[in-house]
Parts: sequence; structure tokens; C-alpha cells
Amino acid sequence: MWTLLQKEIKTFFNSVTEYLVVVLYLVINGLVMWVFHGPSNILDSGYANIDTLFIISPWVFLFLVPAVTMRLISDEKRMKTMELLLVRPISELQIVLAKYLAGLVLVIIALLPTLLYLISVYVLGKVPGNMDMGAIAGSYIGLFFLAAIYTAIGLFASSLTGNQIISFMIAVVLCFVMYIGFDELSNFAPSGSLNNFVESLGINYQYRSLSRGLIDTRDVLYFLSVIGIFIMSTKLVLESRKWK
Repeated sequence: MWTLLQKEIKTFFNSVTEYLVVVLYLVINGLVMWVFHGPSNILDSGYANIDTLFIISPWVFLFLVPAVTMRLISDEKRMKTMELLLVRPISELQIVLAKYLAGLVLVIIALLPTLLYLISVYVLGKVPGNMDMGAIAGSYIGLFFLAAIYTAIGLFASSLTGNQIISFMIAVVLCFVMYIGFDELSNFAPSGSLNNFVESLGINYQYRSLSRGLIDTRDVLYFLSVIGIFIMSTKLVLESRKWK
């Protein structure tokens, strides 16, 4: 498993596309936070916070994470190398976990440079250090879990087809539905309690909860459960070849 994980990570670093994905994420955030004028611009807002990063990142990740994961399994299917992996002394679950962790590592690498935004605002504020670090820490944890779910969804989409473009499109739709779809669906609920329940099934609800700086075990369990569901679904897709 670790050999496969190392291979996948090396493949990422040997691919221009993966570098472009990371750079694109940082450029988009940087332009919105520091260059484009408006309420999202830190310099225009007059407040020492990086809330903009946590507001736009889920939407940017909605496209960038599927771009990272679209090739993870679909390439193996397209090049007929999946059978070679499966005959080795490695289980389907280990293959899925290795590819999942490789995709997640790249997303984490994309997140790390955003700490420069935090340091800049922390130091350059009118009162240096006058920031709600608890809320920021919670937002980063929420963003990590959100990216982890997107990665699991993207990997599942990649297992469904040998076409990267189709994999990308499926992942974007599934991520969108999981992120905001339940919020929209909750509007049709006939009662307040049912409305809250339906809304709580979506990623956005749990992400907002963590962004307040309060780490609730229910939120963490939600993220881990959804990640587990998609990882196991990907495993089942790989195992289905045995049933044909």
C-alpha cells in the first residue's frame, strides 16, 4: 500500500497539471482576498480576518479537487493497468486508501501556503495578533474535512469510468449536491425540525458549524462517516469486476 501511495505522490509531482491545480487555487484566493476590490478584499474591508478564504475555498475546491482525483482510477482503467494492481498482494481497500491518501496529500499541499495569508493579516493588523484564532483554527479544520470529503467523492467518481472528463463531471455534480443540495432541499421540508434534519445532512451545515471554532464530535463523525461511505463505495466498484 505504501509503495503505491509513494508512486501516486511521485506521479503528482511529475505532472504539470497537478502543479497548475495548486497554483490556480492560490491565485484565485489571492486575487479575491488582496487584489479585486470589494467586500471580500481584506484591505477594503478594514477587518483583520481571512474569512474570505473559508468562504470561497469550498467553491474553488468544488472544481479543483475533482481535477486532481479524476485520473486516480480512471487512468488505470483506460490503460488496462488496474488488473495488474489487483493481482498483486494488495487488497482493493488498500488500493483505494493509497490513492485516496495521495489525492488528499496534494490538497493539503495546496492549503499550506494559505498560512502566509494568515501570517500577513496577523502581523499587519492595526493591533497585531488581534484575531479570533479559535474560529480560524476551526475553519481550517472544517476546510480540511471538506477537502477530504471532496477527495473521497472524486475518487469514487474516478472508479466509475475510464474517461477522465466524465469522472470530473460526475465528481463536480456529486460534490455540489453534497455541499449545497441538502440546504436547498431543506426548504421544501414541511416542518422546522425536519428542515433542520435535512439541512444537517449536507456538508455546508457541518462546515459552518466547525467554522465557528467549536469542534463538535458530531460534526467530525459526520465527515468521517461520509468519507468512509464513499471509500467503501469505491472499494465495491473495484470488487464488482469479480462478479462479472
